[in-house]
Amino acid sequence: MNIGDASDLSGLPSKTIRYYEDIGLIRPERATNGYRDYATDDVHKLRFLHRARSLGFSVEECRQLLALYEDKSRASGDVRELTIAKLAQIDQKIRELTQLRQTLEHLVHSCHGTERPDCPILEELSEGAAL
Repeated sequence: MNIGDASDLSGLPSKTIRYYEDIGLIRPERATNGYRDYATDDVHKLRFLHRARSLGFSVEECRQLLALYEDKSRASGDVRELTIAKLAQIDQKIRELTQLRQTLEHLVHSCHGTERPDCPILEELSEGAAL
């Protein structure tokens, strides 16, 4: 099948599919005319990558997951370990975002939003600015 069909079936844009090919995540066959010829297995891998990326896995983590997926002698503990590491990264990001939200909420509450030119938000940003 052509890249348009692979795109429709996988839910990924053609540009992303080409990128995944360029970095070696997938390797479709080439037809005699030189065009990419995607097999059902390629579409399956594209769907796999789409889902993994939507769960926050990086391209390199997807490469590891694909290698584990294709290795039938893998230990499921290896997959679990990779997923636990991703979960820890997400938890850390949630903590950082929560702290960021609390800081912004404090700044919003410190500003009365009047017609006066003084603004505690700008003052705080100015005091924290790196030189």
